[in-house]
Amino acid sequence: MKPSIYGLSRKALTNWVLENGEKKFRATQIWEWLYRSRVQSFEEMTNLSKSLIAKLNGAFVVNPLQQRIVQESKDGTVKYLFELPDGMLIETVLMRQHYGMSVCVTTQVGCDIGCTFCASGLIPKQRDLTSGEIVAQIMLVQKYFDERDKSERVSHIVVMGIGEPLDNYDNVMNFLRIVNDDKGLAIGARHITVSTSGLAPKIKEFAREGVQVNLAVSLHAPNNEIRSRMMRINRKFPIEQLFEAIEDYIAVTNRRVTFEYIMLNEVNDAVEQAQELADLTKKIRKLSYVNLIPYNPVSEHDQYSRSTPERVVAFYDRLKKNGVNCVVRQEHGTDIDAACGQLRSNTLKNDRAKARARIAAAKAKAGIEDGKKV
Repeated sequence: MKPSIYGLSRKALTNWVLENGEKKFRATQIWEWLYRSRVQSFEEMTNLSKSLIAKLNGAFVVNPLQQRIVQESKDGTVKYLFELPDGMLIETVLMRQHYGMSVCVTTQVGCDIGCTFCASGLIPKQRDLTSGEIVAQIMLVQKYFDERDKSERVSHIVVMGIGEPLDNYDNVMNFLRIVNDDKGLAIGARHITVSTSGLAPKIKEFAREGVQVNLAVSLHAPNNEIRSRMMRINRKFPIEQLFEAIEDYIAVTNRRVTFEYIMLNEVNDAVEQAQELADLTKKIRKLSYVNLIPYNPVSEHDQYSRSTPERVVAFYDRLKKNGVNCVVRQEHGTDIDAACGQLRSNTLKNDRAKARARIAAAKAKAGIEDGKKV
């Protein structure tokens, strides 16, 4: 399969143009067609020669994704199910915030981190997404705006969809540089957040990239006992090792880290656990922030339920009394498949059920029962 041209940085595109016998300025023209005019085919690039368009078509596709399902919530959240060229499915979410239009992108097909509360991990990782496939998610959401209200644009990105971003490190870093390019989409680095479940060595590597992108850590528990039950990754990188990497990140970048903490009823939401969390983050309090997240139930993880409002308030109050910067996250898309990975998981289940029904109907028509002709 041909790669998406969205996977080329401006420098890489310039190199490709020169290597293919074209003038350097052609790269600028192509780049502007892609990210300013946002065309969906090379044929729409009307100031390019036919020979260059043929070369581009021979080497790349523009958009590698097909829109399979779109769900729109009453609160303006839009959830997309995209199909990749190999038939695999991914999710992307548009969230309307008071500060702008934020898009949550997926970086892997499936996930191997093994969080026991998450819909994303119901299906194991199949492969990494390419940089072009990640950029294409942003471009298709922007197309949604272009077709409705040209005054709106994607202004913020959260890399928190299906998969572990730092497990697809090179493609994610290339994606960040492409969407941040000031001659392209020009999405400010400080408007981009990358989330990790806690790959300690990669956090240290990320600290030395020299990017101003925000870092969020999916913590979800204040001690190793609870976190290892909830998140398999903690057995490899326990809290002590994770926080050593976080402290290193802060020392190198002097940037704030956000801790994501999903509230699970009578699992991690006791006042005593709030105190543990306050103590755990005390050393980096001035450059850390806790995001308390309401749980979106997943039928396959019925051992968990959403924390009651009373427990959330008590947890929040204990953190605030300890001087912890924290907030209860605003919910988005609660009337659609809200949990990350839920739309994809439900669609795959439905597809399998339909396939089984078709097979059963075909067998019945052919008079086959239990593999034997009747």
